[in-house]
Amino acid sequence: MDRAWAAVVVAVTLAAGQAASAQGPRPAAPRGGPGGDACFPSVSPAAPTRSGPRLLPVDDAVSRPDFFSFRAQLLAAIARRDEAALLASVDPGIRTSFGDDTGVEAFARQLRDPQSAVWGELGAVLALGGRFRSATSFEAPYVFAAWPERLDSFECAAVTGERVRVRATPDPLSAVVGTVSYDIVRLAGSTAAGAGLRHVVLANGVSGYMAARYVRSPVEKRAIFQATGGQWRLAAFVSGD
Repeated sequence: MDRAWAAVVVAVTLAAGQAASAQGPRPAAPRGGPGGDACFPSVSPAAPTRSGPRLLPVDDAVSRPDFFSFRAQLLAAIARRDEAALLASVDPGIRTSFGDDTGVEAFARQLRDPQSAVWGELGAVLALGGRFRSATSFEAPYVFAAWPERLDSFECAAVTGERVRVRATPDPLSAVVGTVSYDIVRLAGSTAAGAGLRHVVLANGVSGYMAARYVRSPVEKRAIFQATGGQWRLAAFVSGD
């Protein structure tokens, strides 16, 4: 296995050991509660220092050696850009959208499209762990699989790193107005606040900018794996709701 991706697999495993086992199951259509803040429904506005919800990394794959091994081989194939090996791990009826774009050929066209980011997207999704929906179904990344039901899946996003700096403006030299670790944040403004930045609002009301690579929405790309006859396959790679 490519050393870089091997390191990713190890990192995912370690993250799973740090994750909170009390994460709730993935909802079918998460939304904010009635009358509450879409991202911080339990935060008291009267509190001098408001602490919002967090979403810790979780990776159930370590509990199933067969799936863990399958995923490691898939990560290695992605690192090599090995199309044949990747397609061999794909279900014949793989869903790549919520429309009519399904099947191995549709997925293969995405892989071969020089403008497509599917290789990198799939690698990033698998590196972020996930959860078993059932004994024969695994969902990744954990941001989708373990998203809290009470929080809106379009207005909110998860911070996927520790001690990530939030700055006052898009200027990388602007003042640091906060530091977050696996917090839930509210997305503010456009999705492209600047080159590689996201504009977010923290639970304490502070608005700022942070590196986009550490901000992930639960409705971004996710992978669904299914096991049939003891063989794991990538059954869907979609985004949206």
